[in-house]
Amino acid sequence: MKTSRSLLRLLFLLPVAFFILFYFYPLAAILRLSFAPQGAVAWDALRKLVSTPYYWRILWFTTWQAAVSTLLVLLLALPAAYVFARYRFRGQQTLKTISTLPFVLPTVVVANAFTALLGPNGLVNGWLVRWFDLAAPPIQLNHTIWMILLAHVFYNYSVALRIISAFWQHLGDDLPQAAQMLGASPRRAFGAVTWPLLRPAVLAAALLVFMFCFTSFGVVLILGGPGFATLEVEIYRQAVNLFDLPVAGALSLLQIVFTFGLMVWYTRAQAGMTRPLTLHASHQTARPIRTVTDRLIVGANLGVMGLLLALPLAALLLRSFTGANGLTLQFYRELFINRRDSIFFVPPGTAVLNSTAYALATMLLAVALGLLAALLLTQQATSRLTIDNWQLAISNFLDPLFMLPLATSAVTLGFGFIIALNKPPLNLRSSVALVPIAHTLVAMPFVLRSVLPALRSIRPSLREAAAMLGANPQQVWRHVDWPLIRRALLVGAVFAFTISMGEFGATLFIARPQSPTLPVAIYRFLSQPGALNYGQALAMSSVLMLVCAVGFAAIERFRAGDVGEF
Repeated sequence: MKTSRSLLRLLFLLPVAFFILFYFYPLAAILRLSFAPQGAVAWDALRKLVSTPYYWRILWFTTWQAAVSTLLVLLLALPAAYVFARYRFRGQQTLKTISTLPFVLPTVVVANAFTALLGPNGLVNGWLVRWFDLAAPPIQLNHTIWMILLAHVFYNYSVALRIISAFWQHLGDDLPQAAQMLGASPRRAFGAVTWPLLRPAVLAAALLVFMFCFTSFGVVLILGGPGFATLEVEIYRQAVNLFDLPVAGALSLLQIVFTFGLMVWYTRAQAGMTRPLTLHASHQTARPIRTVTDRLIVGANLGVMGLLLALPLAALLLRSFTGANGLTLQFYRELFINRRDSIFFVPPGTAVLNSTAYALATMLLAVALGLLAALLLTQQATSRLTIDNWQLAISNFLDPLFMLPLATSAVTLGFGFIIALNKPPLNLRSSVALVPIAHTLVAMPFVLRSVLPALRSIRPSLREAAAMLGANPQQVWRHVDWPLIRRALLVGAVFAFTISMGEFGATLFIARPQSPTLPVAIYRFLSQPGALNYGQALAMSSVLMLVCAVGFAAIERFRAGDVGEF
């Protein structure tokens, strides 16, 4: 019995061991190379950061663009969250699927979508030039802050929409109605009753969006051009272009400390969302569209969603079929032709198979480790075995720790893998296993945030009742816990699969040249000049967008309501 309990304790510590080996160890390796290249500690890189105004300007730009992006996302997502929480209408789930698709698209695809829509040769400029017989494209947004802000709103809109609407739809109208019966106006009832209850969800969404914009890489690198740099972009430039690892390591350390603080704040905000409330089923709080006012509210928000989310994706798809002489399939046909006889040529079918194989391995790893991490954080294991007190004490620390990979530079992780994992027994630098390991670090937080609410919502009385009826701990798990969390776990699995399909930053550094994923193959086309290469990048981006859409259709099919914290 003691042996089985010891094995279970070790099992629950597997996620921690995974993070130590594949997150902290590579990170420590690159920081050691940065701050102690000759074996002795050197603080030159930190002194350079503190004393150089250029790096302060980068930190300021990183912060304020993230703050403005977050504010714009909330201003647009809050009205839409109200619509999805309080109304029922045809196509609601389909629209949710479309709204979530941008979040899992690689940054190269997002950049392609906005370039196809608003670039100098994009659809909008093309229409304006033809309609008004202009000599030059009138919209010049390339390499401006406006293109960056638009892309950030496009990328993170669904994060705020899902978190806020999922919480809002379970808040009943009884408390606001009671306030109005006591003489409060609808605006006063919202400010005094609804908003305080909704505030933790809004704060959690704001922190998560801010963190994603703070660590923005591909959007700023591709759409911002050389004139703009976030911390993430500057880490890439210092490490790859200038090969100044000490400065890159110092910037990475600054970014990790900052984002870890954000993660602590975020997990505390989520704890506020899980406080005891009288929650209602979504069908009890949502109402059909009846009045003209209802039609205007719903129609205006759906119109904004269409312009913001659907239009760039539609432009990407249309441009992939548009050549110099009109509609064509040339770009799709060219994907299968190796005109330059390159040894690195990979047809799209092979790239899809590579991505799928990596995604399946990532899904299995992320689901197993994410479930164990969720059980450890919620202390569900305490009903089945005795856990040491120290585990209870550090559970609040582990929650933001497991989220850190989302806020860590992919460049830093990629170089860390190359530097640290090149000696036995972890000589994985040339192994195909390195890609799913890196993807698991990114995907595991999504599994964790999908499963945690389901575990936290299980009433202890259900387990106690089963135990009183003679069920042993294994039977309690099989007949009580598992049926209540398996749909959430399936949602997390599809999240992991889809995110792995679209992961770009880390894969670019560690994938074998002859085994690229779809995002890496897209980037290869973008890095080569010529309209044909650009068209092939659009075509392959459309293929990847289709794969992601199918994945999220599966998420909506298996999701029990709005299970999850994303």
